[in-house]
Amino acid sequence: MTEKIKLGLKENWQQFSILVIVNAFVGGMVGLERTIFPKFAETEFGIASTTAILSFIVAFGITKALTNYFTGKLANKFGRKNLLVLGWIFALPIPFILIYAPSWNWVVFANILLGINQGLAWSSTVVMKIDLVGEKDRGMAMGINEFAGYFAVGMVALLTGFIAQNYGVTPYPFYLGIGISILGLLLSVFLVKDTRVFVQKEEGSVKTVELSNVFVETTFKNKTLSSITQAGLVNNLNDGMIWGLLPILLLSFNYDAKNIGIIAAIYPAVWGIGQLFTGRMADIYPKKALLFLGMLLQGIAILLIPYFTEFYQLATISTFLGLGTALVYPTFLSAIADATPPRQRAESIGVFRLWRDLGYAVGAILSGIIADMFGIEYSVLSIGAITILSALVIQFRMPSLRKKAKLDL
Repeated sequence: MTEKIKLGLKENWQQFSILVIVNAFVGGMVGLERTIFPKFAETEFGIASTTAILSFIVAFGITKALTNYFTGKLANKFGRKNLLVLGWIFALPIPFILIYAPSWNWVVFANILLGINQGLAWSSTVVMKIDLVGEKDRGMAMGINEFAGYFAVGMVALLTGFIAQNYGVTPYPFYLGIGISILGLLLSVFLVKDTRVFVQKEEGSVKTVELSNVFVETTFKNKTLSSITQAGLVNNLNDGMIWGLLPILLLSFNYDAKNIGIIAAIYPAVWGIGQLFTGRMADIYPKKALLFLGMLLQGIAILLIPYFTEFYQLATISTFLGLGTALVYPTFLSAIADATPPRQRAESIGVFRLWRDLGYAVGAILSGIIADMFGIEYSVLSIGAITILSALVIQFRMPSLRKKAKLDL
């Protein structure tokens, strides 16, 4: 069976393209909430506390993180496609809960389902694309994957902002979610094929040393893997802050829903489009340098937010924040894949994505507490400083990745 299998982006472009489209729908589910949730919380449920509003991100982050881990751990046993389909089944009730929620607890519950959907569906598409393309095109594959997902986040965030401006924060923006979840499920059931056989093919040619304990090595022990993992956590820590606090901050600057939607959409849109180029760069240039520069650029951009409050200034900052994130996001995944053997790859990526997406919860809790105690400006500055510290960890702890990755202990 494996004799007929060929690894590569060109060789598997049809199945790869289907997975790209599916991941765009996965990202679209997150974009539903990106712009309108602070206003949604206040107008529909009377919630004004920053910490309380950010509770939906905490629920989402913790659930997605845990689901990522188990998706990676169970991918070989149950099959990537089966986990992908299961993820879409969890997505189906989400827009209906948001439309008809009688209390904020129901909104939090919808975000638990969203976390499960994202953990199962996004993780599955990541692993399946890596399975298909082999080592040569791995960075480009991750760039295209993350572009599709995060460009869709930005576009749906922009759409919901415009819809909310013209028709109100509910129910019309959430109608998009009904269509997205149904189409994502249908594509996954009828067009996606499982990729476990590609792993068997690659195992015959890759000699990367097996990890003795995938969780411990990826989290703490291995200098390469653990440096990447901490940066992933901090990346999503600052993204959780941007997701939850940026719309609130922009409201305090007297921006309307339309302009908040534009500024909030620029960051994930640039992040998404940029990965078409930075993913390929991760196949050519040193991954360590890309990770350091990306985290540093993010940190500097975040530190500037409280001091530049004009629309075009904030739009520019949002652009640079997106560029910094674009540099690191596909590089994270291709670097993790380079440093782990094919049989352990899904689990190692699952561990990385566990910690990375716990960053949403850590960022929401930390930035919410600091904002309620000292003000949103201090919260933003604190997250920016943490992001710069993460860049320094990459620079001084992470060894340089060689083309044929060996483990650096």
